[in-house]
Amino acid sequence: MKKKIVIGSDHAGFEMKNFLIDTLIKDGYVVEDKGPFNDSAVDAGVYAIAVGEEVARHLDGTLGILVCGTGIGMSIMANKVKYIRASLVTDLFSAKMTKAHNNANVLCIGARIFAKSMAAEMMDVWLNTEFLGGKYADRVQNIINYEDDHKK
Repeated sequence: MKKKIVIGSDHAGFEMKNFLIDTLIKDGYVVEDKGPFNDSAVDAGVYAIAVGEEVARHLDGTLGILVCGTGIGMSIMANKVKYIRASLVTDLFSAKMTKAHNNANVLCIGARIFAKSMAAEMMDVWLNTEFLGGKYADRVQNIINYEDDHKK
């Protein structure tokens, strides 16, 4: 069975979120949609926190995906959650490297920046890239140590 993916968006990312959910389900992932469930205007932060907190409760491999207009607001807000490493990706290379080097557990995508097909391709690269460990594990551990010392 593939990993569980928790996903959320704001109103600008609603349509892309639904497209990505369909793609994930076709690929055999278990998906939990944290909302919203229509395209009415919402506060993106509510959904970023909901996804971040769910991923943080299940650090055993549950991953998160957030979509808003640019992906910027979602990444800022999700990174406020302890143990979340949310990364805004801008291309296939950054999608790969954020997992390989930073073991990012939340992917952020801008719906107003990318076509659905490109977003799905970045998501696929991210999901199928393994964390390299080694010296990168030390770097990630430094992030975790800081959070343990400074975040509630």
